[in-house]
Amino acid sequence: MTTPVVSIAYHSGYGHTAVIAEAVREGAAAAGATVHLIRVDEIDDAQWELLDGSDAIVFGSPTYMGTASGAFHRFAEDSSKRWFTDAWKEKLAAGFTNSASKSGDKLHTLQYFATLAAQHGMHWVNLGLKPGWNSTAGSEHDLNRLGFFFGAAAQTNSDEGQEGVHKADIATAEHLGRRVAETARTFIAGRAAVAA
Repeated sequence: MTTPVVSIAYHSGYGHTAVIAEAVREGAAAAGATVHLIRVDEIDDAQWELLDGSDAIVFGSPTYMGTASGAFHRFAEDSSKRWFTDAWKEKLAAGFTNSASKSGDKLHTLQYFATLAAQHGMHWVNLGLKPGWNSTAGSEHDLNRLGFFFGAAAQTNSDEGQEGVHKADIATAEHLGRRVAETARTFIAGRAAVAA
């Protein structure tokens, strides 16, 4: 069985989003994937090649002023070189974000990631979880406690460091990593079956 390769291309301004990126990595690795963590503000030619060779790319950024960070936007613009050659066409894509507010317009950041993926001809993998913490029986410790469907969304208080990243948000990000790796494995097997 072929091992899927998942790359996580992310930016983290203060370390909170890096915690979420690591959780996505752990989830994908636990599902049997080879995983690369790539900080887009430090990306080099070898890391661009890792992205090109991946079965799935998970985009991540904090949400600043209603969208992904400037560093992530720069990476997205630089990815246009891949767009011209269809280097990422037919790969899987997914996304995650973090902000201090419960909403914080995180949905816009996730939609931005999905639009970027669509421009590259990629296939979007959603979170695949029902919302948590939306009834009297729910709690802030539920998976998907913030109720996002497009991807994994986290909330961390603005006056807390990395230790303040909510454990339920970390677990939700791990779920996303597993889902991406499992979907990649299915895609790889399907392509092999079609080729045969």
